[in-house]
Amino acid sequence: MHIPKGNTAELELVTFAQALEAANTPSREYDIEKWLYAPNFYSEYRYILGTRGKNPLICIGINPSTAAPDALDNTLKSVERIALGNGFDSFIMFNVYAQRATDPDAMEKVCNRRLHEENLAAFRYVLSISKKPAVWAAWGAIIEKRDYLAQCVRDMVTAGQEFDARWFCVGAITKKGHPHHPLYLRKDEKIKPFDVETYLATR
Repeated sequence: MHIPKGNTAELELVTFAQALEAANTPSREYDIEKWLYAPNFYSEYRYILGTRGKNPLICIGINPSTAAPDALDNTLKSVERIALGNGFDSFIMFNVYAQRATDPDAMEKVCNRRLHEENLAAFRYVLSISKKPAVWAAWGAIIEKRDYLAQCVRDMVTAGQEFDARWFCVGAITKKGHPHHPLYLRKDEKIKPFDVETYLATR
């Protein structure tokens, strides 16, 4: 379990640029040739966790939990299966908001704009890895937990437009139109187009 120790605004944040530099530096903790992990240590927030490749499936959840390189939780294991099963050579787990919390109800009630901006910098980086980035919307109904989350997604959609990002979902859409969370999906599920702009128009 990870319960936030306090508001992220009280932390001295590692910028994404700093986190990426460290993530590309050899580590005793894990194989940097396989894993992309930023920051490259366990903390109150996480920008990126995934495997390295030229054609990743970028999965977007709501917020990070406890997963780390070589210690994937069930959500990340499902993400990896879906990515490889759909012809991608790697996966990147990204999140609408970077604060780590096992229980979404423990997320901070006010958006830390600086953390969000660094998270967007991380998003632009992962979009830049492939020529036609594929983004898997996978946040489920949890997006309703905080008012600021929908706006965070809007900012990500705007960033995605700079890179001609294609948006997808996997599994059934909820009654309220939310894309399915990665858990409890068949391992052979296929990605399908997701109209994220129409989705956001009703939020």
